[in-house]
Amino acid sequence: MTTTIQHVVFPQDNDPDILPLYADPETWTRIGPQDVRVSALAHMDNVLSRSSARVPAGRRVSYASYFNAFPAAYWQRWTTIDKITLGVTTSGDGTVLVYRSNAAGNAQRVDSAMVSGEQTSEFELAVTNFGDGGWYWFEIVANDDDVILRGGEWTTEREPRVGGNVSLGMTTVNKPDYAVRTLGTLAAEKDLRREIDKVYVVDQGTKLVSDEPGFAEVAADLGDQLGLIRQDNIGGSGGFSRGMAETIKAGTSDFVMLLDDDVQVEPEGIFRALQFARYARTPTIVGGHMFDLFDKPVLHAFAEVVDMKYFLWRPLFDEQIRHDFRKTNLRQTPWMHARMDADYNGWWMCLIPVEVVKDIGLSLPAFIKWDDSEYGLRAREAGYRTVSLPGAALWHVSWVDKDDSQDWQAYFHARNRIVAALLHSPFKHGGRLMSNSRRIDLKHLLSMQYYAVAARHRALRDILSGPAHMHPTQRERLPELQAAKADFPETRVISGTEEEMPHANRGKKIYPPVIEQPPQGPRLWAFGARGTIRHLLTRPRPENVEQPEVELAKKDAAWWRVPFFDSALISTADGRGKSVYRRDQAEFRKMLAESLRLHRELERRWNELAAEYQRALPEITSLEAWERSFAGE
Repeated sequence: MTTTIQHVVFPQDNDPDILPLYADPETWTRIGPQDVRVSALAHMDNVLSRSSARVPAGRRVSYASYFNAFPAAYWQRWTTIDKITLGVTTSGDGTVLVYRSNAAGNAQRVDSAMVSGEQTSEFELAVTNFGDGGWYWFEIVANDDDVILRGGEWTTEREPRVGGNVSLGMTTVNKPDYAVRTLGTLAAEKDLRREIDKVYVVDQGTKLVSDEPGFAEVAADLGDQLGLIRQDNIGGSGGFSRGMAETIKAGTSDFVMLLDDDVQVEPEGIFRALQFARYARTPTIVGGHMFDLFDKPVLHAFAEVVDMKYFLWRPLFDEQIRHDFRKTNLRQTPWMHARMDADYNGWWMCLIPVEVVKDIGLSLPAFIKWDDSEYGLRAREAGYRTVSLPGAALWHVSWVDKDDSQDWQAYFHARNRIVAALLHSPFKHGGRLMSNSRRIDLKHLLSMQYYAVAARHRALRDILSGPAHMHPTQRERLPELQAAKADFPETRVISGTEEEMPHANRGKKIYPPVIEQPPQGPRLWAFGARGTIRHLLTRPRPENVEQPEVELAKKDAAWWRVPFFDSALISTADGRGKSVYRRDQAEFRKMLAESLRLHRELERRWNELAAEYQRALPEITSLEAWERSFAGE
């Protein structure tokens, strides 16, 4: 029996920005060391439907694109498939050419066919020599008249290891418009819906999904496939765990896919992740990539790992960060052809076999941050790997206009990172984690971000109290952190006209738009010593307490610049207002001493705490513990 594992697809919403993710016309040249696009021969009016497109007369179009090339290296490494068939249906006179690449990104032509009239060309392709990397793709050259690509698919005759369906678990807090849009997209995909048992929407907000315009219609369309669940806001980990729990209890699905709320899905990505998981040699977590919802051709990262030395998440290498497919597509990006193995995948889109959930448990009760990366590490230790699958992706609201390290989320960044390290770090005291955590405290203090330090210290005290605090704080900690903002003036956002803003004594300081490297090595030590001495031993000038000394744009308010002002009026990351940061000598002294004390205590008790958290992990991630948490017990 022939089974489709990947379809050729085109944009759903006539958005020209994302066309480079689906097709790659021959519109590139080399200027200096870089390939650049010099014309725009790709037009949305050449996209005829979800599965068909026009290749204009005399033109050549490559489908070596993110969504239409076939990531052969990943299928070879992780699945049972060793050969595939590419079927391309065309009408018109031209040529279909098939290429492959190696891990270095070098293209090699492997087959071709002259086409005339309406016909389907099939190409038998081995998936056996892509050990380090490489893709397959096809290209179409039109002769004197247009060629219409009427459809294409990549198929296999091999039977999958697992044939079951997937349930989707989407958690949402006060983003009902996004949730309803995603449900509408899923409802319209009739073929995909045959692969889905249930769509669980876990609504933890006060702006209810059920009250959103359009919900009634999409709910009627989905019918019994929709499960709408109301529960208290116990964070992303609480919502995702509820989706896992409901899938386990229903007992019908072999997989659960976790989806964030502020996303736009590419339904084909859901299908591909499911097919990949069905054909995986062993139970495998299959993650999707994240594109920027507000800058759609920009990819967040290709594969992410946890740097065990510092116990900090990061992309596999820096070139992956915010790759823009308008500038270089697959053929022009050699690093994208190497197979990259991830430690974890973000839970904006992540498919997990139900047998893995039954074996290793549900999410860590982390509220937000580190739940997905901890789960990937936990799964790996149990013998289950995570694959971030190219060609399976969605668009997610990015973090460009956010600075969650300064608000109440600083608590969860600190606590969950250290708890994950207690559970999984192979190094004494978490390697360089403790020294890095102390530096983060100092950076915040030197930047006059006292609220963030207070939140981080609350996190360290909770860690020292032991793992029993984690489920109760799902409900308790956020309201407490938000209430504590009143004690820290820098958390107040001033909105209004420029005339209503505080006057800066030295006016607005603008820094030249050059890439400035922060202090490193000996310069970093000298910077830290100089800043610490200044904040410890000198008081701010009275006039800079009454009025901000300087005004800074958010991009200019770097941690190596702010410490040498007494106060600063700084824009918020989202541009909605400004906040005044003031140097407080007494607060600095008190918090620095507390930081040193708490970190010393963590280091002293590291082995004891690690053993305690590791013993507690199976219980606090169990279905039974989470059921009590869902009920507020």
